[in-house]
Amino acid sequence: MSPGKVKRYHYEYKKNGACCVLLAFEPHTGVRYVEVRERRTAVDYADFMQTLLARHYPEAESIRLVQDNLNTHTPGSFYEVLPPGEAFALAQRFESHYTPKKGSWLNMAEIEFAALSKQCLDRRLPEVETLRREVLAWAERRNQEGKTVHWKFSQDKAREKLHRHYSNVQKFS
Repeated sequence: MSPGKVKRYHYEYKKNGACCVLLAFEPHTGVRYVEVRERRTAVDYADFMQTLLARHYPEAESIRLVQDNLNTHTPGSFYEVLPPGEAFALAQRFESHYTPKKGSWLNMAEIEFAALSKQCLDRRLPEVETLRREVLAWAERRNQEGKTVHWKFSQDKAREKLHRHYSNVQKFS
């Protein structure tokens, strides 16, 4: 500071913590299921998947699951919370498909996360409970409206965009 200058102060950002939002999205019906967790661990993931099955798909024999290739998004996570036989049975109920490392845009859940960020998380939320309430209200509203993803990336567009990779695949056949 010096005479004649406006008083300056430094804005200090106070971080209140971090958490994890887990989201499952069914694009055909527009139904999403979300949970806010304190952490992103294998136990949290396994518990989320168990709850998803119990609440929404108790009768389903198999579920096709498209997800990011994260370290916790594996059937091995089930073995951290369940006995081996139950963990194996749970893993068998999922047909897992992982998005490429540079292709998370292929994951419709990522599109939902973008909508969540724009419509709900566009401000600082002071604590996890507030975040939890806001995220659940957002999901409930989207579910009631039946909002879904209108996928515009057709098979023809994919072949056009990714044609350079097909020659590499044909070398192996």
